[in-house]
Amino acid sequence: MNKIVFSSTCATYGTPNDVPIRETAPQLPVNPYGETKLAIERALHWYGEAYGLRSVSLRYFNAAGADPEGEIGELHEPETHLIPLVLQAALGERGHIDIYGTDYPTRDGTAIRDYVHVEDLAQAHLRALEYLRAGRPTAAFNLGTGSGHSVREVVAVAEALSGHPIRRRATARRPGDPPALVADPSLAAELLDWRARHSDLNTIIGTSLLWHKSLLDKRTRTSV
Repeated sequence: MNKIVFSSTCATYGTPNDVPIRETAPQLPVNPYGETKLAIERALHWYGEAYGLRSVSLRYFNAAGADPEGEIGELHEPETHLIPLVLQAALGERGHIDIYGTDYPTRDGTAIRDYVHVEDLAQAHLRALEYLRAGRPTAAFNLGTGSGHSVREVVAVAEALSGHPIRRRATARRPGDPPALVADPSLAAELLDWRARHSDLNTIIGTSLLWHKSLLDKRTRTSV
């Protein structure tokens, strides 16, 4: 094996000084997840120096969405990701959602993130393999849309698509949560010919809602 595509993360940047974030931004993680991903990026670099391994590190921003057919979706135990939490609240599976921080220096006081659909991420992996097969050098690419959505905006779209109100509870910021994480995806567009094509918020939340509804239906049938 002389080439590898690695699923990395924007968490390697920590709290950025500038937004949108370019690949040349300092990588200063503020949590174990970002630190471990950065450690692997560094290991790939040195393995390449020593043994000629070529690699592409794909720095995901906020991966989200689900299979449009409702077959595969996002579920964690315990659930910590915003969109599944919001949809569980919309579908009556939890009483409310917590909004961690309403005093950020953003347009509505809540944290802003760049959400990218899993279909777009899958396409990026194929483009990265093509890049390496063409003999191109080791590189890292941001995968995002170049625009961000606040927590309040995510909740508003989920309410509109589900037709159900979502109760919120404001609580304190979580340590290490930056006000905004938004990609500059121009390098991926230039060198991978990749752009996010399914990552508008309506598509991301709409596909997620379809999957969560199907999951809830299965649970209901099982319990009857």
